[in-house]
Amino acid sequence: MKRILFLLMIWSAVALAGKAQPKITFDREQQDLGYVLWRNPVTVTYAFTNTGDKPLVISNVTTSCGCTKATWTEEPIPAGGKGTVTAVFDAEAIGRFYKEVGVYCNASPMPLYLEFNGEVTADPKNFTFTHPIAFGAIRLDKEEIEFDDVNRGDKPVFEILVANTSNKPYIPVLMHLPPYLSVKSTPEVIGRNKSGKIQVTLDTEKLPALGITRASVYLSRFLGDKVGSENEIPVSVVLLPDFSSMSEYEKQNPPVISLSTQKLEYLNLKPTQKKSQTVVITNTGKTDLVIKDMQVFSIALSVNLKKRVLKPGESTKMKVTVLAKNLSRVRGTQRILMITNDPQHPKITLRVKASLR
Repeated sequence: MKRILFLLMIWSAVALAGKAQPKITFDREQQDLGYVLWRNPVTVTYAFTNTGDKPLVISNVTTSCGCTKATWTEEPIPAGGKGTVTAVFDAEAIGRFYKEVGVYCNASPMPLYLEFNGEVTADPKNFTFTHPIAFGAIRLDKEEIEFDDVNRGDKPVFEILVANTSNKPYIPVLMHLPPYLSVKSTPEVIGRNKSGKIQVTLDTEKLPALGITRASVYLSRFLGDKVGSENEIPVSVVLLPDFSSMSEYEKQNPPVISLSTQKLEYLNLKPTQKKSQTVVITNTGKTDLVIKDMQVFSIALSVNLKKRVLKPGESTKMKVTVLAKNLSRVRGTQRILMITNDPQHPKITLRVKASLR
């Protein structure tokens, strides 16, 4: 009998050990870079989380050709920890491109493949494709600044490409910077029909609170420019909650948020129309779900959420209304962000697509 019990204990230990595995979950595995300017290297970053319960180790990252160089987070990533895989594409060949990055790690016996594609264009004076956002004679490749999924202590950098189509040299300046942002422009002066970049650095230690922080900065298009809606650039920061102090009971019995949909469409609206849709939010976990913070990223959206604390198995409804009269004034992506106490889904994004007839 003792021998049988001993064998059962060994079998149970092996079975439990077999269940403990690292798991790598990328925020996205494919990226479309659109048009890339010839001989202007572009950096592609893939963020990931170890959603398993053992440390994750990336042993190697390969690329499909010598035109791409890769780096990655080399130290072991604990359960719940985050890291990045970064590829730099040299853009030396004109035309369409499709590249793969192979990730070798202890979460899979086979390599995991990430992809990016786009087209290299050679005309440096035609910035319509590479810098689609126009602020007068100054063009950018992005119309908003987003720092998603950052943690206290991080200092991430957001890069904006700038093109000067005016007939004078241009000095890139972002006005009304909040204290947690700093800016560096390269070069400091951009000549006519030349391009450069603005690097915006976030100091998370200076953020006022966990959750969602919103602000606006303003692109100076010329010397003496003033702030206004026509040169406004929205800024959003999502500082994730810290789950490091969770008890063992809380880890084993977390809340789990579930949405009936994370994408809403309101198409062919009349200019004066108001149209609503309902999203059902359910707690499928074992402890109370708390929606700690919520922000609406559009003046054309109105949101009504009935409850912010849901017991296990409980649901609530969120009514999302589009105000068509404000759609023409919208800049940036229309979305709703929620911060929760669900350790696997601390941030939920609900994207909204709306258009006029």
